[in-house]
Amino acid sequence: MASTYTDLGLELMATGENAGTWGTKTNANLSLVEQLTGGVNSQAVTDSGTPTALTIADGALTGTAQHRIIELTGSIGGARVVTFPLLTENFYIIKNGTSGAYTVQLKAVSGSGATVTFSATDKGYKLIYLDGVATNTGVFEATIGTGDVTLTGTQTLTNKTLTSPKIGTNILDTNGNELLNLTATASAVNELTLANASTGNSPVLSATGETNVGITLTPKGTGEITVAAGDLNYGGTAVTATGAELNYSDLATLGTSAASKVLSANANNLTTISGAVLNTEDTLTDASTIVWDVIASPVAKVTLTANRTMAAPSGTGAAAGQMISLLVIQDAGGTNTITWNAVYEFPSDTAPTLTSTGNLGDIFSFRYNGAKWLLIGQTLALTLS
Repeated sequence: MASTYTDLGLELMATGENAGTWGTKTNANLSLVEQLTGGVNSQAVTDSGTPTALTIADGALTGTAQHRIIELTGSIGGARVVTFPLLTENFYIIKNGTSGAYTVQLKAVSGSGATVTFSATDKGYKLIYLDGVATNTGVFEATIGTGDVTLTGTQTLTNKTLTSPKIGTNILDTNGNELLNLTATASAVNELTLANASTGNSPVLSATGETNVGITLTPKGTGEITVAAGDLNYGGTAVTATGAELNYSDLATLGTSAASKVLSANANNLTTISGAVLNTEDTLTDASTIVWDVIASPVAKVTLTANRTMAAPSGTGAAAGQMISLLVIQDAGGTNTITWNAVYEFPSDTAPTLTSTGNLGDIFSFRYNGAKWLLIGQTLALTLS
């Protein structure tokens, strides 16, 4: 009875066969087993566009598919294909050692089963498995290497240490719902650092990176940022808050005066200011019609060089109770007049007569009632220097 051969080329000798050469053939089989389990083959990839066919040689060491490790070599000028023989159920470690930025596909010599492809820039290793199906052989990949690990599907990692892992665009909770969305910024240099803490201390979320880095919290739409029970501290100084607002400017609840504060209020809403309150005196532009932004410049002065008209006060946000003051100065020639807009209200509806002497000044102070600016005081003929 004649010998038969396995799909990987090992010779199966029949009983009584190969008398006198049995030992030689056995040694050949053992050498082939050694090659199949740990042999390395350097295989040049055909650059003609014709697939490079790996082969099995029965009972010989010359088959190009009879090695555990196969390194593909050669310079290729386009996408190339390397095929494996049918009926070969085995696994291989394949190294893409070709030069040229083109793909290299691994597949069965015939059929339309699964394939494995090196990308144009992948010059690494792939661990592949051939299922040996006669009509439709599939080639499947198991990723190996010391670089990135790619996992597909749902994976449970228990007691694993991940060093600088790359995470996609979101982290999901145990129900598969979005828990945290991540946005990558090209060439990012600033980041958040989260530190845990020992007993009695608080964990810390801080901005790190460049020397001066802030943290921005942005609610969506009309949403709010809520601080739960406890004080919000700024630089070690507590700032209390109610459910409706942050109360550093709420004088009713700010508390009594302390050394670190210059503005305080008692339980009766009596506000104390330790220091002067200053409204900087701004200079208005002298023109035929004088414009006065009483929000930006509640205290102002203007030097008249001719008869003028005072426009209605401008500025967004004026409210009943606001006080304003204007110093009107005559130029050296004097005798200049002002025609006041009707929104200014004077006693008996009569505007005052300006001092006519050159270089003297008149001060007019008004209080807003929500509709008109009411004169509450005037001082005329002031020497200013």
